[in-house]
Amino acid sequence: MNKESLQPRERILETAYELFLKQGYNSTGINQIIDEADVAKASFYQHFKSKEDLCVGVLEKRHQYIEEQMQALTAQKRSAKMKVIASFDLISLLNEKEDFRGCAFLNILSEIPVDNMKVRNVIHAHKSNIRQSFKDLLQHADLADHVYLLYEGAFVESQLYRDQWPVNRARKIVNSLIN
Repeated sequence: MNKESLQPRERILETAYELFLKQGYNSTGINQIIDEADVAKASFYQHFKSKEDLCVGVLEKRHQYIEEQMQALTAQKRSAKMKVIASFDLISLLNEKEDFRGCAFLNILSEIPVDNMKVRNVIHAHKSNIRQSFKDLLQHADLADHVYLLYEGAFVESQLYRDQWPVNRARKIVNSLIN
């Protein structure tokens, strides 16, 4: 969708996400977001009281996007095993689409103060949701945690190496763990 056709709140969220991804949360100022989203300062503050509130909005929107993509990738898979393995396709897709920028949640987590509970709680809820989805699919808590840790590790390592090999290797390990 063309950003110009979006409502101001959505333009702000899209612009902030792109800038956070490209240059980091702490290096992105509100004035830059306002300028690049082409909104008035009053419009920005009508939707978001602070940069922290904007960050929460960005992460909530990102969570929704991840959920939608995961649903699309797993919808046609019949078995729990195939759904779990397909979840690694999401990492590959995001790596290709976003040039190996990694997990937006972990990137922001690394930049916020440890006592920023408002943002940390959103990140924690997102990660807990992923972990719980593996538990729901596999019906085995220890195995689900192994898969979750491989999933998260594949995301981080593919960002570091700027390559899909960690995702592909994690997918193979998960395949053998589930068998």
